[in-house]
Amino acid sequence: MKAVGSHVVKALHIGSRLVCDDNTGAKELEIIGVIGFKGKRRIMPRAGVGDVVVCSVKKGKPEIRKKVVKAVIIRQRKEYRRPDGTRIKFPDNAAVLIDDKGHPRGTEIKGIVAKEVAERFSKVATLAKNVL
Repeated sequence: MKAVGSHVVKALHIGSRLVCDDNTGAKELEIIGVIGFKGKRRIMPRAGVGDVVVCSVKKGKPEIRKKVVKAVIIRQRKEYRRPDGTRIKFPDNAAVLIDDKGHPRGTEIKGIVAKEVAERFSKVATLAKNVL
């Protein structure tokens, strides 16, 4: 997995709710873990755009509800800075479900995907309508 070029603020903690922006049947996710987070004592794991998280499906189709899945965060509300000096933020927090190899589980992504995600997960970027 490639490193992120931007200084992404890690704004999503454990317990944060995300919109699932693909067509897998999940509607709302809750973060229960962050893959690769190296923390300290009493510091909650946190994630930002382009990070892989472990989630629990809270709302969606009955066959996928209450399942533990992996997802990659594609948008966050908190503003972050790119290397060229621009600052970017999105209207919601959203994620896309992925499998163990990093390929998306759905066949389409409804909303905009951040450029940082497209750099790390090229398969997610190919399904996206817009990359911003």
